[in-house]
Amino acid sequence: MSFQIPRGTQDILPGEVEKWQYIENTARDLCSRYQYKEIRTPIFEHTELFSRGVGESTDIVQKEMYTFQDRKGRSITLRPEGTASTVRSFVEKKLYANPSQPTKLYYIGPMFRYERPQTGRFRQFVQFGIEALGSNDPAIDAEVISLAMNLYGTLGLKSLKLVINSLGDTASRTAHREALIAHFEPRINEFCSDCQNRLQQNPLRILDCKIDRDHELMSSAPSILEFLNEESKTYFEKVQQYLTANGISFEVDQNLVRGLDYYNHTAFEIMSDAKGFGAITTLCGGGRYNGLSQEIGGPETPGIGFALSIERLLSALEAEGVELPISSAIDCYIVTMGDQAKDRAVSLLYDMRNAGFKAEKDYEDKKMKAQFKAADRHNAKFVAVLGDDELEKNVIAVKNMDTGEQEEIGIDQLISYLKQNSK
Repeated sequence: MSFQIPRGTQDILPGEVEKWQYIENTARDLCSRYQYKEIRTPIFEHTELFSRGVGESTDIVQKEMYTFQDRKGRSITLRPEGTASTVRSFVEKKLYANPSQPTKLYYIGPMFRYERPQTGRFRQFVQFGIEALGSNDPAIDAEVISLAMNLYGTLGLKSLKLVINSLGDTASRTAHREALIAHFEPRINEFCSDCQNRLQQNPLRILDCKIDRDHELMSSAPSILEFLNEESKTYFEKVQQYLTANGISFEVDQNLVRGLDYYNHTAFEIMSDAKGFGAITTLCGGGRYNGLSQEIGGPETPGIGFALSIERLLSALEAEGVELPISSAIDCYIVTMGDQAKDRAVSLLYDMRNAGFKAEKDYEDKKMKAQFKAADRHNAKFVAVLGDDELEKNVIAVKNMDTGEQEEIGIDQLISYLKQNSK
């Protein structure tokens, strides 16, 4: 019997995984500069966390979650996103009690959604996300957006478009909700079944429908911007002011609503304008969620964050032809001739690695010519040649693969030689 990988998943092999490591390390370094600390939450949670936190009317909860019962009949779900888990931990561990606020967190890890696999989209995918909890300052909204844009720019992406919107506070959203119901209700039977269900549950999500996006009522729907009260208007203007001060270009899109129920005030998406990237252009999405902590049993706590898919990021890099500065080169490859030289190479290799060098040797009893070819495949900077004759004289021949120069040194001088010449 042969086994194949489940549909919608992937094996990330050597040669490709280095790109992931580079992106993850870049994200971690950026978070350190912005003072976001890493959090690691379980891959599965109680289902109710996501149904309450993400929203009963969302596609994620209704169609995409991997949910099962454990041995005691409890409903468990593989996490479909990172915000609900992060806020659950924030509440459960009482991080809101820390004297220094906001609490600034980031995560990198696998998420799971049952949806149709396509380019850059998988059923198991990796998200990088940040959450800032405990501040109502519009400056933190700008900071969160700036960090995302900074990450993409640092990695070399240029064809980016940032779109933002305001969903307003509770009063603004209530007024807008009533206007949306009045707008869509007379012709709701022309919409898909999901939109018909959303009309009373969460009419804002009708604007996010992929099936009916071209319906004429979509373009004429009342804009949330028309219903913002003065406080919400001022808040949104401040976010725009700070983004402009940071030199970040953006567009205001009144139809941007995001797919999760817990958003209010600022919502944003970052898209790729690269040719050949595909029909689905969104790279990153996020926004403010001031009611989520209370929804899952915590104190009233404002919050904002974003999440992005590493897979989508890699697709965007490929579309723009960006090559990440990844090197597979090693410092030294030991070529051996003779049994005693092979034995000596084992401890010599160990000493080089302990000294901080990337080093390798042959383990297949290859001829000398084949060992040099292996050194080339490893992009070795130096090749150290050790035969039984050299071993008798306690010397080793070292060849610089860039210049072709070769010299004979004492075996016990190899590490100091590499240190001196590897700069």
